[in-house]
Amino acid sequence: MDVKQNLQIETELVQSISADQAWHYGIVPAEATNEHMVFYCSNKIDAAEVQTELEILFGCTISLQIAEEETVKNALVRYYPKASKGKKSSTKQFTGTYDDFLPKVISEAYGIGASDIHIEIYEETARIRFRVDGKLVERYRVASEEYPALVNKIKIQANLDIAEKRLPQDGRIFFKGNIGEFDIRVSSLPTMNGEKVVMRLLNKDGGKVSLDQLGFSDIQLKTYLKAIKRPNGIVLISGPTGSGKTTTLYATLQLLNDNESNILTIEDPIEYTLEGINQVQLKEDIGLTFSSALRTFLRQDPDIIMLGEIRDKETAQMAIRAALTGHLVFSTIHTNSALGTISRLTDMGIPPYLLAGTINLTMAQRLVRLLCPHCNSENKVTDSLFPPGFALPQNLESHSIPVGCEHCYYTGYSGRKAIYELIPIDDEMASIIRENKQEQTTLENSHKIKFLKDAAWEMFAQGLTSIEEVYPFFI
Repeated sequence: MDVKQNLQIETELVQSISADQAWHYGIVPAEATNEHMVFYCSNKIDAAEVQTELEILFGCTISLQIAEEETVKNALVRYYPKASKGKKSSTKQFTGTYDDFLPKVISEAYGIGASDIHIEIYEETARIRFRVDGKLVERYRVASEEYPALVNKIKIQANLDIAEKRLPQDGRIFFKGNIGEFDIRVSSLPTMNGEKVVMRLLNKDGGKVSLDQLGFSDIQLKTYLKAIKRPNGIVLISGPTGSGKTTTLYATLQLLNDNESNILTIEDPIEYTLEGINQVQLKEDIGLTFSSALRTFLRQDPDIIMLGEIRDKETAQMAIRAALTGHLVFSTIHTNSALGTISRLTDMGIPPYLLAGTINLTMAQRLVRLLCPHCNSENKVTDSLFPPGFALPQNLESHSIPVGCEHCYYTGYSGRKAIYELIPIDDEMASIIRENKQEQTTLENSHKIKFLKDAAWEMFAQGLTSIEEVYPFFI
């Protein structure tokens, strides 16, 4: 009897065969023991011939369960994803040694566009997850007794101390393979059951994105360009971790980088190396902090300074001082909105009159997942979709929902887009800051600012994303 439903396969079963084997024979595992293995296969293949070859290949008895061709194909795409178009897959396959397994994991993660690899251990098992479009997806299971060997392999390549298992460590790996060359930032963290490792994949082209590719509207881009082309002042970007702040800063520095400017950055960590820009790695353990680096920067005849983050009053004061002495300063700050940046700095003890005189622009940003264009479908809009009391800016008959297909690896989403909230500090806004009256209602009435919730609604109304992605902006 043909199987027609979507196949659900445990991670351990997925690992029982390689991606090449699965695609070559058109099979996905259903059950597996040392003596017997069961596979789903398409009703369009010669089952008897495939069964014979598999018994020789695996050295055990094989049973095949016939399924619809589309069902098997969907399972292959979901559980054995191929590299994205334009990227070659690594030819190395898992042979039982971590010399081969680690490059295979890295190549697969890079091929499908993952930003991070999480390697973590629990009481009885260990797993490897990829972060794709901001969400974690489990890809592998590793036996607990083999986990330390995998972690040691990573630590050796990242020049970390394999004997030190009690303290966190940070390092880098330069990966070179068939898929290309790129840096990997490695962080190890001691947990109750062992060390957790996170590997951030740093695409060499990641720091070469131009501003017009980031998601600014035409008006927002003009506003931002006006602020960053002033000879002095501060431009602040706010948002949570993973909201794309660093990418925006690098794109900005790329635009401003020329032979006539001396650009200095202090970062934690340096994610991308930029030719022509002097980049400094933060090292707080030896006293190289944001504030101490900035103090030294002022003696280095800079034109433009980039601070990775304003974390305390001392750093904020140094940034203000740099702006007052004729420098253009860029930095990030963790607040929920562009307006919240002013309040945060005021809370740190910075006088409002100094903020009004030095800040060129404050901006908040977020990344919103885009629905896969190949599989999203429309549903009728109902009141239950939105938070209680939420007033719809416009009437909508339908909205788009994620479905999942082979193009998006059955996530329903493909890629992300940044949305922005910009507040340029003009004379009127500076007056509001000096008087400490930067309430949202005042700004809405006087500046007609497009807030994050407005940008999120536009994406939802245009069918670019789902209600699940934009719901937090409406609360």
